[in-house]
Amino acid sequence: MSTLQTHQILMMVAMGVYLVGMIVLGIMYSGKNRSTSDFYLGDRKLGPLVTAMSAEASDMSSWLLLGLPGVALATGLPEAFWTALGLGIGTYINWLIVAKRIRRYSQKIDAVTVPEFFSKRYRDKSRLLSLVSALVIIVFFVPYVASGFNACGTLFSSLFGVNYFTAMLVSAIVILAYTSLGGFLAASTSDLIQSVVMTVALIVVVMFGVSAAGGWNSVSANAQSLDGFLDVFKGYDPATGAASTYSPLVIVSTMAWGLGYFGMPHILLRFMAIKDQKKLKLSRRVATVWVFIAMGVAILIGVVGSAMIANGAIDPLATSDSQRIIIKIAELLANKGVLLALLAGVILSGILAATMSTADSQLLAAASSVTQDLLQDTFKLKISQKVSMIIARVTVLLIGALAIFFAREEGSVFKIVSFAWAGFGAAFGPTMLIALFWKKSTKWGALAGMLAGGGMVFIWKYLIAPIGGVLNIYELLPAFICGIVVNVIVSLLTQRSVRADAEEIEEEFKVIKAKEF
Repeated sequence: MSTLQTHQILMMVAMGVYLVGMIVLGIMYSGKNRSTSDFYLGDRKLGPLVTAMSAEASDMSSWLLLGLPGVALATGLPEAFWTALGLGIGTYINWLIVAKRIRRYSQKIDAVTVPEFFSKRYRDKSRLLSLVSALVIIVFFVPYVASGFNACGTLFSSLFGVNYFTAMLVSAIVILAYTSLGGFLAASTSDLIQSVVMTVALIVVVMFGVSAAGGWNSVSANAQSLDGFLDVFKGYDPATGAASTYSPLVIVSTMAWGLGYFGMPHILLRFMAIKDQKKLKLSRRVATVWVFIAMGVAILIGVVGSAMIANGAIDPLATSDSQRIIIKIAELLANKGVLLALLAGVILSGILAATMSTADSQLLAAASSVTQDLLQDTFKLKISQKVSMIIARVTVLLIGALAIFFAREEGSVFKIVSFAWAGFGAAFGPTMLIALFWKKSTKWGALAGMLAGGGMVFIWKYLIAPIGGVLNIYELLPAFICGIVVNVIVSLLTQRSVRADAEEIEEEFKVIKAKEF
């Protein structure tokens, strides 16, 4: 057996232990799911540390270890920097203004899913809000989950030369197994573990990468030699080798990634699930610090990777393959010895962790929309808790199967995630903020704003942005603004139509607001 084969086996062992551990975790928690409330929200028993790290680990996805370093490697700092800054600010504001209020509000009206929250918040007896919200979740979560499966398949096929589809399928089965068994508590606990693995991976990759690149001076010299690479207002064009220009509008639209946080169902569910809302301040601090550090290190990996390519430590990567840089660094580390091969396996498990921590949360959110919001709330099916649990688990598997279909061919993780992120941010973000902070909003305003924001994502991306020029910006920004404007206008126009419920809704709103501080 060659040295290379030995190192590959050791990496596979480390990754295999990690994957088996996740399945064991799901089995451990399977007996604690006695109701759909347990399965989807953990009966609101999350501690502050688990809440913080579960929310952020489920947020970052494979984008943190694949997409973000790849963007930094390919084009320098601008897009990666402004995206990370927007996400960091969005994280902090979301924890600061949304977390406590949705935790209090959802408990008072007994809502365990985001669509159910909207429906009960507006006393929507028609269940249109619940129906549309559930459909939005399914439409955007399927490709989001598919991006996670895609990342796993890319990882294994790149490392071990196995067929992409086979690698993706095995990874997907593991994720589906522990998620369908353990539910929300297993997903949240695994997210905490996965955030630790992701952190270790980031630190080790940077330290080894800097060493392999010839030290910090070599990394700095290489970055400075590339025109615009370190200039956050310009950027590097790999096609021409010259600097490009980032306009103020492009910077604002790139930072608009942060707006997406207000509409992410899998993050909002963490806010709703914390046991003691007084601990949200601690959760906010932990989450914000981790996010800024993790994204900063991820960007640094792209910069370091560029230096490693320049000095010949790693073979050049095409722009389309730049998201594989962390995989290439791990492979190089594995060739340095037995123990380092195991450490490389831990790094690669970090990529799996980033992927799995997001996919499991998204699967649960999507499944809850089908079982709770569509079958039980919208179509009024009367089913027992036992049957409901069976349907919940089957739904996780069916949604996973659909995501596997969409992930059957390799694609760009960054592009898939950015579109799904925009969809949720524009459809749910304005709707959630207005529902929480404006007592005069109506169910018709919420419904119209949700449809307008979600629809504008498709319109802007496929019809308006291709025109080019100043219109070629990230679709989340115009779609988010559209969602707010439509929600407000329609709410003002439909005040009379909801007069019967207005007094009760406003009184409930005042109670929630009064207990805010």
